[in-house]
Amino acid sequence: MVNTNRSRRRLVLLMLLPITFLSWSFVDDFFQITKQIDIFSNVYREVNRYYVDEVNPGDLMKTGIDGMLKTLDPYTNFYPESEIEDYRMKHVSTEYGGIGASSFRTGDSIVIYNIYEGYPAQQADMRAGDLLLSVNGRSIKGLAPDEIDDLIKGQAGTTVKLGLQRFGEASPLEKTITRGEIKVKNVPFHAMLNDSVGYIKLDKFLQNCYNEVKEALVDLQKNPKFNSLVFDLRGNGGGLLEESVQILNLFVKKGELLVTQKGKTEGASAVYYAKNDPIAPDIRVAVLVDKNSASASEITAGNFQDLDRGVVIGQRSYGKGLVQQTRPLTFNSQMKLTVAKYFTASGRCVQTKIYHHTNDDGEAVSEVPDSLMKPFKTKNGRTVFDGSAVYPDRYVDLGDTSNIAKSLSRNLIIFDYATRYRQAHASIDSVPQFRYSDAEYADFINYVSGRSYNYSTNSERAFASLKETAQREKYYAGISNELEALGKELTHDKRADLDLFKSEIKTLIEKELVVRYYFETGKYKYMFANDPIMKEALTVLGNVSLYNSILKGEGNYKVIGKPKG
Repeated sequence: MVNTNRSRRRLVLLMLLPITFLSWSFVDDFFQITKQIDIFSNVYREVNRYYVDEVNPGDLMKTGIDGMLKTLDPYTNFYPESEIEDYRMKHVSTEYGGIGASSFRTGDSIVIYNIYEGYPAQQADMRAGDLLLSVNGRSIKGLAPDEIDDLIKGQAGTTVKLGLQRFGEASPLEKTITRGEIKVKNVPFHAMLNDSVGYIKLDKFLQNCYNEVKEALVDLQKNPKFNSLVFDLRGNGGGLLEESVQILNLFVKKGELLVTQKGKTEGASAVYYAKNDPIAPDIRVAVLVDKNSASASEITAGNFQDLDRGVVIGQRSYGKGLVQQTRPLTFNSQMKLTVAKYFTASGRCVQTKIYHHTNDDGEAVSEVPDSLMKPFKTKNGRTVFDGSAVYPDRYVDLGDTSNIAKSLSRNLIIFDYATRYRQAHASIDSVPQFRYSDAEYADFINYVSGRSYNYSTNSERAFASLKETAQREKYYAGISNELEALGKELTHDKRADLDLFKSEIKTLIEKELVVRYYFETGKYKYMFANDPIMKEALTVLGNVSLYNSILKGEGNYKVIGKPKG
């Protein structure tokens, strides 16, 4: 009997030990949390009460929260009530009451940048390059961009009066515009490229993008010869994961595993399958990606690749394999929080960056080393790798943009020139026939001669580094003559560069001019005739043998994006 009681006591003790350890762990975590919150609130109170100058409590707290979240990753953000509408526009929906125009600030000026076709701004003959002076009689000088947006936006059917200064016009223009319901489309353009190949451009994965892609696809299917699709995800920074899953289901069979989401909590983990029968299960697909294709774009492109359902063409994507959720907070504020990683059908995660959370500014970031990239298999047995974004099946090298072209764009010289050109020319040839002539390029050279656009070439930067090293290591005195002679040889000549990179610069001018006259529609039509990645897609889709050999993993296509290490 004694032994039995002793055994029971020992059993109870063993059962309590894990609970005791768990309890102490919980108590310690709770203590650390309350301790740090107490310290933070004390610092906040002392600064607010005793700092020599007046401080804004809201701004102070927002800065503190932003600083804390910055140590995690770039995607975890806090949004006070005043920023919720902007958050919704960027990450959820692009519907609002307004005029259908975007702008940017340069110096003290607000410049109209883009006019959306078919909306009130275009109907009122607003133009890219117009300077915004006032809204409803109120000068916009000194106002922040979001304040200006708030003045222009409003309920559809109401009016807003804009004061504008247009190049070439002596007096300001005044336009009274009736606001409309602005729906910036996820799919801005779709069309047949030739008798059998269709094209869909998807700009973002926000609300309703699945329906927009489906409607575009159904419209293309009305063409009896339609058998191939170019699905363009270039520049698409992502959005809603669920929309990506639904779009994939238009092309892959019901029951296919598409995405696995893994987080710390059960609520942050999920598995997504194709739930419906596809409407386009057999057409050939070329998915276009570039370095700005991220998140939901990579889920889509990565699964076309993993399931061997389409050929990915272009350049390596951005590499974002993290999932964010919106968490409601008090006083109508919100937080976008990274809660999980996602894994495509093969089991790989495309995340390329590792956030170490170690330094004060939160920028301790490194790339996943080649040695740690793990191989995964596509449905047909091709090898792909995690930690390496989505590497295309067919890589297209676009070469480097020249320094002079970058400078002309960065300093708005091409943009400003297009503004002047538009004022002097009522029309241009239709796309794709339009070409900017050599005679007109001579006019551009004259225009550029009066503008500032300094830049350094790669050779000049390398020479400056060499010279600095020689001086630091005391070798400069002995080789100064040779170095200075080399420096003179390397110094670029702006006028000569305008001739050397004429073709590239003319293309940039043509693109800008086409948008001024034919808006988004013209931009895509121009691109079809002048885009190397588009040409590669048409080549692959037009060669059934090549297309099939890529998806079967024959020859060089057995391993995609092999790490160097």
